Amino acid sequence: MRKTFRLFTLLALSGLIAASLPAAAQDASPLVVYSGRSEGLIAPILEQFSAETGIPVEVRYGGTAEMAATLLEEGANSPADVFIAQDAGALGALAQAGLLAPLKPETVALVPAAFASPDSVWVGLSGRARVLVYNTEILGEEQLPASITDLADPAWAGRVGWAPTNASLQAHVTALRILLGEDAARAWLEAMVANATQSYDNNRAVVQAVIDGEIEVGLVNHYYLFGFLAEDPDVPAANYFFPDGDVGSLINIAGAGVLATSDQAEAAESLIVWLLGESAQTYFAEQTYEYPMIDGVAIDARLTALDEIQSPEIDLTDLSDLEATLELLSETGALP
Repeated sequence: MRKTFRLFTLLALSGLIAASLPAAAQDASPLVVYSGRSEGLIAPILEQFSAETGIPVEVRYGGTAEMAATLLEEGANSPADVFIAQDAGALGALAQAGLLAPLKPETVALVPAAFASPDSVWVGLSGRARVLVYNTEILGEEQLPASITDLADPAWAGRVGWAPTNASLQAHVTALRILLGEDAARAWLEAMVANATQSYDNNRAVVQAVIDGEIEVGLVNHYYLFGFLAEDPDVPAANYFFPDGDVGSLINIAGAGVLATSDQAEAAESLIVWLLGESAQTYFAEQTYEYPMIDGVAIDARLTALDEIQSPEIDLTDLSDLEATLELLSETGALP
């Protein structure tokens, strides 16, 4: 019933948005988007939105945490209309601050309930899984740890990489705080630092280091490896999902919300609905190797289906305590 309703809602909204776009496009003011997603990942699809709708888009790029902090600082004076985040935590932080406007029920109904905020102020645009990428010339899957917490064992010293400044890693640490407790999360981070876990600027650099044999394993989002595989199907690396609902196999989203201060709320929400349409969802599935949020869009055949991943049970809205996570990362030395 839920799937049927989502399909009906998508079709209805498609007609509604198509009917309203000409009026929206007549507004000379561009939609201002603050994007925590990198330009290389999101710019092509935003350009397609403008080309198809006639609505100009002006994008400011930065890290998700950086963009969220900027929006919190700007408050009611922000010029932003839409915030696109790399993870649910940043969206939750803005929601708690009252900076996001309620979305229409029809918009929220487009995505599974687990990937939208319960107060209807943000929705997921694509799904991503946290994985352990490993060098297949050095390790076999049977040699990999059963839990992300096992990486803190001295046996893994100097063999692991991560990207502490990345929003997805920060959201992952927030999940550890929630599911394992503050003390356990602190102890894990301290042990990882003591183990000389190698820090990189981003997930792509972590995967490259694994391929090069600089490190043996790395904590990343699943789709970065597929970018390398597209260039060379024989790269010596594979993704590993921690089993049995381990916190290491967290499923998160990239998502978006409309700023409460936007004076173009209708056009802003039309962008979000468009990003949940078949064209954009197919782009996320085929070009960025992410999980689509709507039914009927096929994932890459090499991907493990979402319902086959033994992910932990967690409410993504609980990942909003970004400030405490950043403090913990700094206090433990994971962040400079």
